[in-house]
Amino acid sequence: MKNIMMKIIGTQITADLEEDQLEFITEGKLYEKGDALYLIYDESEISGMPGCRTRLKLKNGTIKMKRVGKNVGIDTEIEFEKGKRYTGYYDTPFGAIAMEVLTNHVENSVTAEGTGQLDIDYHISLKGLAEGRNKLNIELM
Repeated sequence: MKNIMMKIIGTQITADLEEDQLEFITEGKLYEKGDALYLIYDESEISGMPGCRTRLKLKNGTIKMKRVGKNVGIDTEIEFEKGKRYTGYYDTPFGAIAMEVLTNHVENSVTAEGTGQLDIDYHISLKGLAEGRNKLNIELM
């Protein structure tokens, strides 16, 4: 398991194409298990999810994101694969909400040596609450 530094940029794109961007640098861990790479990092106040841990499983053209912690009542998991729809649940303080994610683009150049980056572009729908487009960029430093 390697200690790494990551720069994370999250972008939300509104219906009128305005972008709201969040950027932070955090420590994380990288390890290889079987034919997959894993990135693990703790969310912060800046991300709006303090006390939450995010794990990304990178395998072939798929990225699975799993979040656990005191601010996530149930394990929230999202799978990103270009052109595919993923359905699941997103936990909020008011309970779990049905979620649908359509991945527009996934690019993964992360290596076991601790270099590279992830780019994910996806549409998300939280039934009855919100719809939007998000981009996530994680650069290993």
